Amino acid sequence: MARPSDRQRGSGDRRRSGGGRGQDGRRKPAPQKDSRPGRPQRGRITAVPSGQLPRWVRDEIIRSTGKEKREPAIFHLSKGMEAFADERYPAAAAELRKAKELSPRAATIRELLGLAAYRSGQWEEALRELRTFRRITGEMLHTPVELDCLRALGNHQGIATAWKMIQEADLHPETQNEARVVYASYLVDQGRPRDAWAVIRPGRLVASPTPGQLRRWFVAARVALAAGDPDAARKLLDAVESHEVDFEGVEELRSQLS
Repeated sequence: MARPSDRQRGSGDRRRSGGGRGQDGRRKPAPQKDSRPGRPQRGRITAVPSGQLPRWVRDEIIRSTGKEKREPAIFHLSKGMEAFADERYPAAAAELRKAKELSPRAATIRELLGLAAYRSGQWEEALRELRTFRRITGEMLHTPVELDCLRALGNHQGIATAWKMIQEADLHPETQNEARVVYASYLVDQGRPRDAWAVIRPGRLVASPTPGQLRRWFVAARVALAAGDPDAARKLLDAVESHEVDFEGVEELRSQLS
């Protein structure tokens, strides 16, 4: 977890997941009945002993919560953070819902509940909580996750509205990159590869790509193949594998090329 001033630094992390990557190159949540490709990419959640939250988190709870509810809210938030760090997302969500009942105006609780719900495949709850987090803080770090929730729910109008908002916002480059990964994947799934290419266009294949750039290259390869350009798809897949040989989804896409 980052301090509030760090939240806009982007959304990249390489945490292990039980679900692998989806067709957009983003890590999946652990399998659900309707597991969607994509999950938030962060490095902000760390395990903490119960009750030993960072000082700024405790201060936030104290400011936003009635006196008699502060310590119970802190307790459930701590338990939720522990479960989240252990990738026990349904258990984390259960604790965080209890914390939310006690402290509904605490941005950290709404943020973590949204992310835990997202990783549990609870798209409507995730979207609702992350929108609330954005309204409370004015921060747009998780707009790619909001976009992917709308994609999972099949809310086409909501996707168009969210993408317009993202385009008009001054987002951190990594956050913008994640949004492009989600939106281009949505467009190619809708049979619009040329529109998807305009969104995901990878540009120069740099020597030291970030994890987010690798995901962008992978989705660009998928889009290139759908647009009828297998040579471009091979070039992009080669670039991905040159940096991460076990990048999930590459083998499947190569089988489509051959």
